[in-house]
Amino acid sequence: MRVLAPAKLNLCLYLGGRREDGLHELCSLFEPLALADRLVVTEAERDEVVCPGVEGENLAARALAALRERGWSRSPLRIEIEKRTPVAAGLGGGSADAAAVLRLAAGEVADLKQIAAGLGADVPSQLTPALALVRGAGEGVELLPEPAEHAVVLLPDGGGLSTAAVFAEADRLGLGRPATELEELAGRLREAAGAGSSPLAYAALLINDLEPAARSLRPGIGDALDALRDAGAPLALLTGSGPTAFGLFESLAAAREAAAGLDRDAIVCAAGSIGDANLGPRS
Repeated sequence: MRVLAPAKLNLCLYLGGRREDGLHELCSLFEPLALADRLVVTEAERDEVVCPGVEGENLAARALAALRERGWSRSPLRIEIEKRTPVAAGLGGGSADAAAVLRLAAGEVADLKQIAAGLGADVPSQLTPALALVRGAGEGVELLPEPAEHAVVLLPDGGGLSTAAVFAEADRLGLGRPATELEELAGRLREAAGAGSSPLAYAALLINDLEPAARSLRPGIGDALDALRDAGAPLALLTGSGPTAFGLFESLAAAREAAAGLDRDAIVCAAGSIGDANLGPRS
């Protein structure tokens, strides 16, 4: 079986206060990208998750282990991940891989959403890749209608930027909004995105509160955002905690034309719709 694990884009990210569990309240719009890792799943003598070229702990392996702990009895599997989503780029690649593994047990293991939440804040939203309003620390996921055509140009900027470090810097800078404001913003996003419009139709709502903190730690992010604006992006933002900057465009053709004029390594892809992509079993 071959399944896809689409990268996700934070169209916006509003930051709230720190919770007792140490995580922050958030309000965000997530959407899937055509950019996706590919997972090849075959039967094997023992469970094994392989991701060539990526070292360290593999969230997909943790997902498979969590399924076994819940009693999933399918034959041992070998899962090989072909990475296409840049690593540690704020695009949720590892979370998408983990969610793709959990989808293999859809209908066979209960409480996949609970398992996903235990793996990481971005995993629950990736169980069903679609435009979604995301609340809490990532566990609250409200699916929204498929948006109108648009595309993105991604500038990954290379190297990781610690999510924990960015949130700590945000706290140091005194960033964050009160709960009442997050609730009001959630309603406005739900109304705007619920109409099925392109995100460019409600661009004024698309803000990333973590951008000042990320730019404080990685000043080069500002150069990437400026480059996207100079290339004609109607809107340029940071995704998640960075370091990837992205520009929104009305069409794939416009995105490709802009990327051709950039003196940087750029990734161009459709956004918001994954069509009939092979996602494997759904949760």
